[in-house]
Amino acid sequence: MPVSDNARSAAAIRRKLRAIGAVLADSAATENERANAQALKLRLQKQLGPEAAPEGAWSGILFRLGRGVRQIKQMNQSSSPPAPKGDWTDNAYRLGRMFRKGFKK
Repeated sequence: MPVSDNARSAAAIRRKLRAIGAVLADSAATENERANAQALKLRLQKQLGPEAAPEGAWSGILFRLGRGVRQIKQMNQSSSPPAPKGDWTDNAYRLGRMFRKGFKK
């Protein structure tokens, strides 16, 4: 399904707004850089318009939910890995139990 030009330009404007927000939050930015970033931010917000909400907002939420579930699964698996079946200690345990029962008789 092709993406419309409006959706692409709206996404580009949102990316630019995020970058400008990073400049505004940067403590090393000069006063002139902050003033320019603020003016550019206002101009881009006017271009974006109030009705242009992100179309895939729910997909971002589901993506973060999936990441959280994956992290929880990894934490559960890494805490105690399951014991392997069929290694030599299982056979030694069974052999020792057999000898014990044999000596008791």
